[in-house]
Amino acid sequence: MIAGIFIPLSIIAQNKKSKPNVIFIYVDDLGYGDLSCYGAKAISTPNTDKLATNGLRFTRGHATSATCTPSRFGLMTGQYPWRKPGRNILPGDAALIIPTDQITLPKVFKNEGYTTAIIGKWHLGLGDQINKDWNADIKPGPNEVGFDYSYIFPATADRVPTVFMENHRIIGLDPKDPITVNYKNKIGNDPTGKEHPELLKLQSSVGHNHTIVNGIGRIGYMSGGKQTRWTDEELGTTFLAKAQDFIAQNHKKPFFLYFALHDIHVPRMPATMFKGKSNLGYRGDAILEMDWIVGQITKQLHELGIEQNTMIVFSSDNGPVLDDGYADKAEELNGIHSPAGPLRGWKTDLYEGGTRVPFIISWPAHIKPGVSQELVCQIDFVASFASYFNQKLPDGQASDSQNLWDTFVGNAKQGRMTLIQEGYSNLAIVSGDWKYIPPFGKNGPQLYNLKEDLAEEINVFDQFQEQAAILEALFKQEKN
Repeated sequence: MIAGIFIPLSIIAQNKKSKPNVIFIYVDDLGYGDLSCYGAKAISTPNTDKLATNGLRFTRGHATSATCTPSRFGLMTGQYPWRKPGRNILPGDAALIIPTDQITLPKVFKNEGYTTAIIGKWHLGLGDQINKDWNADIKPGPNEVGFDYSYIFPATADRVPTVFMENHRIIGLDPKDPITVNYKNKIGNDPTGKEHPELLKLQSSVGHNHTIVNGIGRIGYMSGGKQTRWTDEELGTTFLAKAQDFIAQNHKKPFFLYFALHDIHVPRMPATMFKGKSNLGYRGDAILEMDWIVGQITKQLHELGIEQNTMIVFSSDNGPVLDDGYADKAEELNGIHSPAGPLRGWKTDLYEGGTRVPFIISWPAHIKPGVSQELVCQIDFVASFASYFNQKLPDGQASDSQNLWDTFVGNAKQGRMTLIQEGYSNLAIVSGDWKYIPPFGKNGPQLYNLKEDLAEEINVFDQFQEQAAILEALFKQEKN
């Protein structure tokens, strides 16, 4: 026995701390009621349900915003996107909106020695200006904000350029067929949906009638790059293959994968093997494709022997939408299905259906299965993982992110006390069971008791003006 050696308990505890692999499966436009584990009856999602059965399913989990770019910004930075202008839905040629000199979620993992990757939808801008050269390396981008590897498309599938990018460069570039993008004026000779609707295999309902790619009109004009353009039916399987490659190459060391699926955003054009399988049209078919992809990832983790120490966070960037610009019969074929479940509101809305989304965390080695009713938000992952890794966040950065680690892993029943929710152009505040929506447009102030009125059907502002005043004061305090 060797005497005189003293090891502090804090160091022993730190050394024993597990470094789980972490996979964020971030779905696009998936509503609170779109999964069978959240009550859907008209569609079955067995693979995602299994995540919920084996993990912690949150009933009050929120994206920061009811639209995509702001939610992704909040997830990545730990800061409310509405604090500065320019963080709303971005066009496909936008410049990067995440500061490269500030902490981000992937940087938290890199600081801990993780290998990091993003695969899928980005939609947070690229480069330092709008007028960029798409035929050269484009930076800054995901690699400059914390990702070692990126395989993305720049914005959303309904916006040009319809290309894949690996790290800083578009895949399949041909110097003889350079790419040009313009969101104001038509360029090149490619047919547009407006001029040639007879060429479309998916008609638009509103907008989406500019350059046609793969028989689908897009937002914005694109010329050149014929060999670089994707086929929509291959988006899901392409991103899945890249995610599986990354996992296979890095499974012997800690990794962080931000797997940002395109499903179920428009244009909904799932792989052929899923078309017609849901009885809900292409939107339902895309949900089935999404669920199958989840199953392929969990199957791989099992085969590699790393499922026990891999944390999977599954969520959506905002609430659901049916007709979002394409005539894919999502409304006509929806039937009895309720995409937002019992909630009022949709994508872009301030009501709960806009930001309350599926929110599941599975970590078999450490999380006891169950259901949590605590108020949590995606914005809190930056501070929570930083705390778990004993990292101090830089002063003034990730300032809206709260450490909810113990809540996320089921060790505590204490969520957020307050949360600011962002609609398309307005804000609301939730505190406990109460929700206050300040006046906007022609609407007066609104107050709802979410415990008694989850569907936000009864505005009780007149009956509880004292409670409304408390929330209004909290709202002003949080905004400052």
